[in-house]
This record gives sequence, C-alpha cells and structure tokens, in this order.
Amino acid sequence: MRGGRGPRQPGGGRQIAGPRHQARHRRDDPRHQPNLRGERPEPRQGPKRRPPRPDGGERARPAPAALPTAVQSVVVSPDESGMRVDRFLEARFPGLSFSHIQRIIRKGELRVNGKRAKPKDRLQAGQAVRIPPLKLDAPAPRALGDEAAAKTRDYLRSITLYEDADVMVLNKPMGLAVQGGSGTTRHIDGMLEALRAPGPDGQRPRLVHRLDKDTAGCLLVAKTRFAAAALAKSFRSRSARKIYWALVAGVPRPAQGRISTFLAKEEHEDESFMRIARHGDEGASHAVTYYAVVETAARTLAWLSLKPVTGRTHQLRAHMAHIGHPIVGDPKYFEKQNWELPGGMQDRLHLLARRIAVPHPRGGTIDVTAPLPPHMQQSWNLLGLDATRYDPIEEAPEE
Repeated sequence: MRGGRGPRQPGGGRQIAGPRHQARHRRDDPRHQPNLRGERPEPRQGPKRRPPRPDGGERARPAPAALPTAVQSVVVSPDESGMRVDRFLEARFPGLSFSHIQRIIRKGELRVNGKRAKPKDRLQAGQAVRIPPLKLDAPAPRALGDEAAAKTRDYLRSITLYEDADVMVLNKPMGLAVQGGSGTTRHIDGMLEALRAPGPDGQRPRLVHRLDKDTAGCLLVAKTRFAAAALAKSFRSRSARKIYWALVAGVPRPAQGRISTFLAKEEHEDESFMRIARHGDEGASHAVTYYAVVETAARTLAWLSLKPVTGRTHQLRAHMAHIGHPIVGDPKYFEKQNWELPGGMQDRLHLLARRIAVPHPRGGTIDVTAPLPPHMQQSWNLLGLDATRYDPIEEAPEE
C-alpha cells in the first residue's frame, strides 16, 4: 500500500479531462550529458587581454582556491572579466570535474548577482558569484583489462537490437544506469569504452539520448562522430519518433488525449523531482505528451502507449502522475492513497521505451522495437494483456 508523501500543489495547464495530481518525491540528480553532436568543443575562453602594467609586470590572476566546504561568494576580478561561467569555475578550482561544474550550474546552485546562470554566460568584473560546497569526483576507473573488455563487449552485443557501421540500438535493461553518478560505477556510458575502435584516433561510441535508470527499452548509440552529429540534429528538430508503453493505475478518460504542461525542477536537499509549473516560472519548460489507452484490466489498471513530443526529464512519469494515473512501480511519482499492488506483480517501474524511429545518418530510417522486459511481461501475462495488440498511438500527431 502506498500513502501520500506530501501536499498536492496547483497544476499547470493541460488539455484533457482528469483530476489534477502533483506528487512530491525523490529523483536522482540529473547527470551531465556528453557532447553528442559530433562537434569539436569550443576553445577554452581565457580572460580578455589587457594593457601591461606601467611597471612592466603582468596582472596576477587569482591563485587556485581550495574547494569550499560551505557556500561562499567570490567577486569576479578584472582579469576574469569575459570568462564563461563554467571556465571561471574550472580555473578557480583545478581538479573539479567538468561534469560536476555543469551539474551545479544546471541545478541553479551557482548564482551570479543572485540570479541563475548558464554555462556559456560571460562574467563581468565586480559581479558576485555564489559558489556552493564543492567536492572532487571519485577517480576515474582504470581502463578495462583485455578479459574484462571482452566480457563487456559480449554483454553489449547480447542486448543489441540493431547495429550497422554508424549506429546501434541497445535494449537497455531495467535497473542499469545510462550514465554514471554518485555511487554508480556500472553504466552504459562506461561500457561503451570497450567498443572503442582500435588505433590512437579510434572513435568511441557515444550516447545520443538518455533513459532513466529504471526505464527499459530502446537506447540509441552513435558509433561515429558523423553519426552523432546527424542524430543529435534529428533529436533537436524532433524528427526522432519515440513510443513508450506503460502500465498505470486507473483508466484515463478520455481514452486518447494530449497532456500539455510546464515542468520545472524542484530541489529538496540532495533530492529533486519534476513538478508541474506555470508559464513564466523560473526554470519552467513546456512539455507535451500524447497518450492512448491500448487495453484495460478490471478498470483498475490500463496499458498506455505514450508519445512524448518534447523530451523533458521524467516527462512521462510526471505527466501521468499529474492526471491522476501514475505509472505502476514508480518510486518517485506514485502517490495514490490506499492503493495496493495487484498480487503477483513486481513493484518495479512499468515503463518501456518500446520503439524508436529516426532518420539514418546516411539515408533511410532506423526503426527498432524493444520487447517487454521480464517484470512487465510477467504483469502482461497475469493481466491477460496481448502485446501484439494494435497500438492506437500510431495515429497521434507529431507536432
């Protein structure tokens, strides 16, 4: 039985019938995504050149500072004027990982003159920069030995749904993280190192998008820089088509609909989740999802097909909770009072990245479907649901 964890909050706009629902839950810290566009990184931006001092000496830059263990405020020096925010932190605190820098900026923990900043924002002399407590990331694991690398390659091949010279689509298992984080040492991104092409300039496969740790299904990987750039462009232009399957509590009405809200990240100490926001709220992003009921079970559960138009963090999970039909097994957004898990079903997230269709970098289309993961297949069997049934979301608009 699951009980409520906190008060419900007013929701954002949506265009379908159903009760408003807002859950307060935990969520994993968002993780830095690598450069997936196949582009060369921007050159590091140093301080602007300034005229020499009258005595012929050079202006001294601030010495590298020790990592702060408490919140501190520092003032941008004249020699740091014009530096990007992320490069400013990198220069001030050598040894701080770039992913950690990006993360604290993205979460709004770093502020410039009291306001949130973006990594590429340029600083001006005299501005006050609020810096949160910082810590060094754990040392990177040593390179895999030949035997370990061979086992990793075998494992990745065993979960590969499609592969050619440019791309591969993995059937990511439920519970396997896509990227590393605090306490996460085994993840897809790390495993891809085992597939690096031989030679000093061998290219390493790279992620094109992400899935939550507990979401199973299709995960697209680019094997070359060329493919990464082309696929990233497809995702930016929303020409990549993704379909998810979910098992939810209750049966949504109407049977097909569109959910349109704004989502914003809400932090609680070291935990965070996506909340329904209003247009204009700080950090709020528009999110649109189409859904369709495929089949129901005793009016207490529904198999939904979902098509996200946008790709916000936890979008499907937050949207389904918002309309009062949270996804079964969701530890973060499920908040139905006095609800019991049907007997024989596993209390795991019932969300599958069922299908991905995206233009191939060299022409044509990649169109791959993932099977139900074991815990969802067990639920489908118990409920008598037919996985071969026609999927009505196929007719949903692409926007």
